[in-house]
Amino acid sequence: MRKAERVQYIIETLESHYPETPIPLDHRDPYTLLIAVLLSAQCTDERVNQITPALFELADHPAAMAQVAVSEIKAIIRPCGLSPRKSVAISELSKILIEQHGGEVPEDFAQLEALPGVGHKTASVVMAQAFGVPAFPVDTHIHRLAQRWKLTSGKNVTETERDLKKLFPSALWNKLHLQIIFYGREFCSARGCDGTVCPMCREMFPRRKSPVLHKK
Repeated sequence: MRKAERVQYIIETLESHYPETPIPLDHRDPYTLLIAVLLSAQCTDERVNQITPALFELADHPAAMAQVAVSEIKAIIRPCGLSPRKSVAISELSKILIEQHGGEVPEDFAQLEALPGVGHKTASVVMAQAFGVPAFPVDTHIHRLAQRWKLTSGKNVTETERDLKKLFPSALWNKLHLQIIFYGREFCSARGCDGTVCPMCREMFPRRKSPVLHKK
């Protein structure tokens, strides 16, 4: 398949597999989504969903979270990993939301990325899933599949995001990034496929014999 044919095949195949794309992280509003995404760094969505009920019972909006001791936040989120850094970020960003944004999560990439613990990928997820702004959050899973599907020659997630945005219509970005994640988890995981095993890899690259070497 040529690249344009692969792009169309990917759109149609993922839509047939995943016509609905529920957000994997449990949340109630933009703030709880922001916190959940922050916690998901180097942690599974399943683990985050096990931890956030206790955290949000304690505090589920910035004003309440700002009053909670960092040590208390840290104790609850410890199973997520990186708890010292994440607990400080949650406390500090909650205070900033009160002081600078009226207690609301800003609908702006630059303002989101200025918050402690919030990088571009986290901001992209919040903009896409909380506010419906076209974004294409690229994590290591999407980066890996984009390489297996020869959609990018990017050396990192930033370059891969740029390439994917050029290939796919912006109206599809918010849904497509979740569809790719769902497919990767079900069929084309890091260990379950090397670019020659899953149905989509085999269909797009029937002559491929060697494993795909990934760029980090």
